[in-house]
This record gives sequence, C-alpha cells and structure tokens, in this order.
Amino acid sequence: MAGMPLQDRLLDCTDAQKRAEAIAKAAEVVRDGKILVLPTDTVYGVGADAFDVVAVAMVLAAKHRGREMPPPVLVPDARTVDGLAIEVPMYARILMRQFWPGPLTLVLRSQPSLHWDLGETNGTVALRMPDDEVALAVLAEVGPMAVTSANVTGRPAATTGQEALDQLGGAVAVYLDDGARTGGAPSTIVDCTAQEPVVLRVGALDAARIRAVLGTTVLHDAPFAGSAAEEGAGPPPEPVEEAHVSPVAEQPTASALDGLRPSGVVVPGGAVRTVEP
Repeated sequence: MAGMPLQDRLLDCTDAQKRAEAIAKAAEVVRDGKILVLPTDTVYGVGADAFDVVAVAMVLAAKHRGREMPPPVLVPDARTVDGLAIEVPMYARILMRQFWPGPLTLVLRSQPSLHWDLGETNGTVALRMPDDEVALAVLAEVGPMAVTSANVTGRPAATTGQEALDQLGGAVAVYLDDGARTGGAPSTIVDCTAQEPVVLRVGALDAARIRAVLGTTVLHDAPFAGSAAEEGAGPPPEPVEEAHVSPVAEQPTASALDGLRPSGVVVPGGAVRTVEP
C-alpha cells in the first residue's frame, strides 16, 4: 500500500459488488500482517490478526495507546471460543447462545498455549461476536481479530470510514466504509472467570435481560472473591467502543448479602442502643 494516496485506501462496502471485492482486499491485508479499519455494530474498529504480535502492536501504536489497555478479540462464531479460552462455564455458553452476535463482551481465561500477545491481560481475554454483516464476513475469512475503536486515544470514536481515515491516516492499510454507524451504547462486559458471572460494565445489554436467561445462576454487579477482577487480573481488555470501566477498587464488594444496600435514611441519635447480654 506504500505510495497509494490515502483516500484510495477507503473501500466502498455499501454496494454489493464492491463489497465482495473490498472484503477480499481486507482479508489480504490482514493476512499480510497489516492493520484494517472495519465497521462493527456500534462504531468503527481498527484491528489486526489476533495472533500476529507485531500487527497487534501496530494497532496500539496507531491509537497512541499502551499495552495496559489491551484490545478485545472479535470472533466469527461461538465455536471459535474453545480454541481461545479455557474453563468456559456453562452460563457463559448460555449467554453466547442467547446474545451473540450482539453487544455482549465476555471476559474468559485465555488458552495458555496460544502464541499471542494482546497486552497486559493477566491471563484473560475479552471475546465478542459483533452483529455486523461486513465485520462477520471479514472474520470468517481471517479468523479472530484484535479490534478496538478506530480513533486516536482521547478523540471521539469514528462512526464512518472517513472519520477513521481522518484520524488514523497512513497507519492503516485499508478502510472498509459501510456507511454511518450509530455510535450508541457500548457492549456490556461480563467477567466469566469464576463460578458466577460479574458485570464489569453495563452497556447496550442491560443486566435484567442477562438475568432472565441465567436461571438460578447469580449475576453479580460487583467483583467478588474468586473472580479474575477480585484477584487483581487488572482492567478488562478495552472494548471496541471507547468507554471507561470503573476500576475494581472503586466498586463495592459483593457478598452473601449483596442484595442489601444502605437505605440512605439518617438515623437520629439515641434511636439505636446496645442491649447488654
């Protein structure tokens, strides 16, 4: 792509015939170890082959971002998960069956045998199957991709291919343009590394809908002992959407009495007294 005018890197996916050619070119770029901008069901993302260490580093460099904010991995279907993660609980498989493709990111324990380097993940990986035709077509061709929002850190996430081009310029080999994306609510992130799931961030998928399909499995609204978050696994990999997940230390600790919260009612002095045995 060296020497090609930047504007020529923007490939039209809105036309059916041009889309097939653009996706084929995008797949070629990813296989060559370069980085790609593609639409998702929320905003545009910039990504690369998840197993190409240099290409993933190029993604972070294009965003001016360090390794402390690792990108999530987008997958073409739920069957890919077993090759990327270990100890996948049944409740996580239920969530995949119910809500993938869609705005749900699941944090799982990464396969230790995989030769990849997404950043400082502390042994976890965030996986999502996007509900976007172009993104899924690319993923079907090249496999799992490390993808984060297509923007320079600190600037708004791109909602069109042109916006991404204006920000990332020559750092990206090809930009797939499929019209404007809504840039709506980010995906909901759920930690699935323990016996019970933990919501790390509420996004487009609300907790009530998740609880409705989990049956007797308890969905926690804060990290609890035994979860990866509570064990100090660090922040979850950065979602495709630009959004901040509250640090674990700022969240209340869940317990057997997690359903009880302070009422906020002020108790007058003398209203409570200690009864001696």
